[in-house]
Amino acid sequence: MTGTILVADDDGAIRTVLNQALSRAGFDVRCTSNAATLWNWIDQGDGDLVITDVIMPDENAFELLPRVKRRRPDLPVVVISAQNTFMTAIRASERGAYEYLPKPFDLKELINVVGRALSEPRAKPVDRAGDAMEPMPLVGRSAAMQDIYRVLARLMQTDLTVLIHGESGTGKELVARALHDYGKRRKGPFVAINMAAIPKDLIEAELFGYEKGAFTGATSRHSGRFEQAEGGTLFLDEIGDMPMEAQTRLLRVLQEGEYTTVGGRSPIRTNVRIVAATNRDLRQWIGQGLFREDLYFRLNVVPLRLPPLRERKEDIADLARHFFAACESEGLPPKRLDTDAVAALQAHRWSGNVRELENLVRRLAALYPEDVITAAHIEHELDDGPATATPASPAGGMSESLQEAVERHLNDYFAEFGPSLPPPGLYHRIMREVEYPLVSAALAATRGNQIKAAELLGVNRNTLRKKIRDLDVRMMRGVR
Repeated sequence: MTGTILVADDDGAIRTVLNQALSRAGFDVRCTSNAATLWNWIDQGDGDLVITDVIMPDENAFELLPRVKRRRPDLPVVVISAQNTFMTAIRASERGAYEYLPKPFDLKELINVVGRALSEPRAKPVDRAGDAMEPMPLVGRSAAMQDIYRVLARLMQTDLTVLIHGESGTGKELVARALHDYGKRRKGPFVAINMAAIPKDLIEAELFGYEKGAFTGATSRHSGRFEQAEGGTLFLDEIGDMPMEAQTRLLRVLQEGEYTTVGGRSPIRTNVRIVAATNRDLRQWIGQGLFREDLYFRLNVVPLRLPPLRERKEDIADLARHFFAACESEGLPPKRLDTDAVAALQAHRWSGNVRELENLVRRLAALYPEDVITAAHIEHELDDGPATATPASPAGGMSESLQEAVERHLNDYFAEFGPSLPPPGLYHRIMREVEYPLVSAALAATRGNQIKAAELLGVNRNTLRKKIRDLDVRMMRGVR
């Protein structure tokens, strides 16, 4: 490999390491600590590729990149940064960077990126430098999340179909929304449909719409989700729960780009991007005859696996701060975690993943008056036994958790009273375990407003007051 590489980084150690590694790979290397010198080289036509840090003493690389792309649109730029966030990857992609690598990076990978960039023809990039940036939709600096950010950044300006795999609560819809909100279809609608939440005999009508008189009760024409998402993105959540008949119709849409409404005769052309998600192993379902193999391959153009929270525990503190900030923006008092509280959160198994963490943070923000959340607060709210317990299966849900609780109580009761006696009080014990978090979550969601919480639960206020008293829902000072 040959060529001249321009390196800009205010860290002398980084410059030295890059200079040595790139020189050994056969490149000529020129290094600088500032953006002004880098721009002079680029403006004079020097260099075949640029490697630049984001933060430099005189100018941010994201401010420099649009000028570079206007002056030399075919010059590949590799951005490196210690600001390892989703928005860093997105800004790098939007401003025309060939690749983004978070620090610390693997030198072998960087050499491969440089070689690929110099050998591939590059299309003129899309420059959105003037666009206002939205709040960060994804949070986390772990290696697993960095991989996701980089994949998402590459997918933003494409219409490729994406299949997101991940356990419940890992943020599959957030990723789908990020693909839409920062992609080329962002001006179109984002429409989501959860297959598991719709009766199977209604899914086709919901997806494709229906004509007047198509079936009993169809008194007028109804637009489907495909029509509603025209020009934008359609997110098909829990795709594994789609019945076979609807799978066949969806396959035709992906193959032909058209569909017919239920009861309709004329095909309708469609222009939507499909993003699907599942918490199931679809390959196993294919073997059982529950999912079409040809549809799977049509959907799985770009597979994207979201890691469970137990695989990215280094992100827990950032996520908790993010959720506390969201609570504060909603009017709840500010909170922060002490060191032991962070450790307690990281020791938890998080079978409900990020959604479980968010719910916990909202409870802590709403129910505890202290400014600093301690490990004692965390342990009181979690109270889930040893942290080394086996994580729930990806397909696990509330029913499985309740089943485990019932079996645990049965074992405890039979150990105390013997197998010949019925377990006394089991019903009330189980109901308490269900109702306590339900009441607490409702109060947290309504910021302690008992009237709104009662409406949310579908009970009257007196019933809710009795539940709070009987269940001994603590730390409820200031509720109304």
